Amino acid sequence: MASPAVKKAITEAAAHYVKPEGKVFQYGTAGVFPYEGVSFAQDQSTPPPHKPPAIVRLLTSKLADRKPWRSDLLNTVVFAVGLLAGLRSKKLSGQWIGVMVTASHNPAEDNGVKLIDPMGEMLEAEWEQYATRLANAPLDQIADVYDELVKEIDVKMTNPARVVFARDTRASGSRLVGVLNAALTATEVEFIDFKYMTTPQLHYVVRCKNTLGTQYEYGVPTEQGYYEKLAASFKKVMKGVKVQGSLTVDCANGVGGPKLRDLIKYLDSALDIKVVNDDVINPDSLNFDCGADYVKTKQRAPPSSKAAPLDRCASLDGDADRLVYYFVDESNVFRLLDGDRIATLAASFIGDLARNAGIAQKLKIGVVQTAYANGASTDYIEKVLKLPIICTNTGVKHLHHAALRFDVGVYFEANGHGTVTFSENALKVIKNTEPQSPAQQHSLECLQALTDLINQAVGDALSDMLLVEAILAHKGWSPKEWLGTYTDLPSRLVRVEVHDRSIFKAYDAERKLESPVGLQGKIESLQSRYNKGRSFARASGTEDAVRVYAEAASRSEADDLATRVANAVREAGTEAQ
Repeated sequence: MASPAVKKAITEAAAHYVKPEGKVFQYGTAGVFPYEGVSFAQDQSTPPPHKPPAIVRLLTSKLADRKPWRSDLLNTVVFAVGLLAGLRSKKLSGQWIGVMVTASHNPAEDNGVKLIDPMGEMLEAEWEQYATRLANAPLDQIADVYDELVKEIDVKMTNPARVVFARDTRASGSRLVGVLNAALTATEVEFIDFKYMTTPQLHYVVRCKNTLGTQYEYGVPTEQGYYEKLAASFKKVMKGVKVQGSLTVDCANGVGGPKLRDLIKYLDSALDIKVVNDDVINPDSLNFDCGADYVKTKQRAPPSSKAAPLDRCASLDGDADRLVYYFVDESNVFRLLDGDRIATLAASFIGDLARNAGIAQKLKIGVVQTAYANGASTDYIEKVLKLPIICTNTGVKHLHHAALRFDVGVYFEANGHGTVTFSENALKVIKNTEPQSPAQQHSLECLQALTDLINQAVGDALSDMLLVEAILAHKGWSPKEWLGTYTDLPSRLVRVEVHDRSIFKAYDAERKLESPVGLQGKIESLQSRYNKGRSFARASGTEDAVRVYAEAASRSEADDLATRVANAVREAGTEAQ
């Protein structure tokens, strides 16, 4: 159990904050952020079981729009996360836990918080309920709830507790880090503040600190160690080849800007990078008309872009865990190379290296996708690359876990968040295989370097950028040739408002609906009328709405299929009222 002194310190520290009344907090994946975090239900009271609340991610608000309680909305949640981070570390015998304060691709006025487990992965699902309980505890009782969790989880309080944390460039970050500091200090947690970092850099540091001195040592747990590892492995991968032309990188006016400039210093001119949209002096410019989310959703380059036709361009998001590529062709048409394209590029290259190294039969290489992956990319992977695919529910946590089922698992969401994982067996095979020729030796050395270049803990825009540049150099491809590997099917995403989203229950990796009864049959009947037609409906995790995805051989067919399925969903939702 927690000592009286610790409980007193928690109560005194919590007294500095104000919990907003009438709000229900929940830790989960639903919300506007693409990662685990704490959310709150907008309903003023606990909703009835048959209808889940509308969940949104906890955000700070613009000062001008802020209600009296709004300024403290995220304070109490960050305080609860700080308490939980210390408990998580103690439960794991003092392993380092990470806390990242960021709102990723969202507007500058927003913010959020997430926990990072010892190997750089997301918080174990079982612990989400504990975060929910702490976040909902009245502040004058939070020390008692903390003590209850100590007993329930069976935490040995004599164990050390260690936490590392960082934040992105948002103006509210310094205040929230202060709240986190207060929670960690009250519970006597050893902590290190890494100040400004990209989210993937903190994931890297957490994994490095917990593997230091073991056979699984991942690297030096510092920002410099991160740069040195990426730069050294990139140079090894690039042995014998050279990048053609320059790369213009839009950094979303976020933390990725200064961190990319730091990385460039370690690359020793191995890559010509033009950094744009890296204004971190003006916090309001973060993600405004720029960044990976803007490019992906708007299907165009940032308005500030000065790129000429066929220039190679890339965009990061606000905390640099997403990456998309793009260019403008000779006819001045915008061409996007999103996460699906990065996944196929990486899978193709790694598959080629494995075959050339003579180890393809010893490794199970596969790709993980969601229902939102374009059908053309799926066909290309299965029919051209001849690699197996696992389709899983949306959300990075689901994709990452599925990727671990392969020796080499490639996963990228269409939004550009993803990575490649290597199993222990894959690492041993790559390291211990004796080359039978210079060509095999070159391929094995390249694969070995890739295992260091790729941030296997989490999607990392800077690491993924170097991976893409290396592959394009090896293949001798321009963005236009990369685009030419397959042609995306035209697609459409439609939002349909419904009275109760909970009646739309999906299965088969969210590709089919088991209820409302009869709706799936209608969707299948509709899609069968179109050339290469495919459609599915998925309930939103944040609002009473259903998102309908449709694709077909032509733009008109995709649009028509989406409209008809949306009408069927709307009708089914109305009948269920």
